[in-house]
Amino acid sequence: MEVGMLMTRDVLRIHPDTPILEAARLMHVNDIGVLPVAQGNRLVGMITDRDIVTRVLGNGLRASTARAHDAMTRRVFYLFDDEDAEAAARKMRDLQVRRMPIVDRNKRLVGIVSIGDLACRICHDVAGNALEGISETLGG
Repeated sequence: MEVGMLMTRDVLRIHPDTPILEAARLMHVNDIGVLPVAQGNRLVGMITDRDIVTRVLGNGLRASTARAHDAMTRRVFYLFDDEDAEAAARKMRDLQVRRMPIVDRNKRLVGIVSIGDLACRICHDVAGNALEGISETLGG
């Protein structure tokens, strides 16, 4: 199964010039801990609630004037929407990340996926395949 089938498609995103207070408000209101930072559909960074605390407040920047580009991670790991879900889960494990943005082959942001999204589906598929194999053996 492709990761694009498991991702969340309607992803909130912010611009690099978005005020930090607005990014924090969006995270609070939507009960999320990460926002992709994009210019149009091009992914240019990611920002987490932890980034806001450590890179803005922890560095003594003023929250009232800081912008997303002050706190975002510029080196972004991403998955392609047509990547295999099991391979994507291994990649996320190896990178030790819980969420990754999904891009198409033109590198336009198209969604986001969590390790939980992948784990649930992979476990379901493995269990389903195992049950199917057991059923065939028993019925055989």
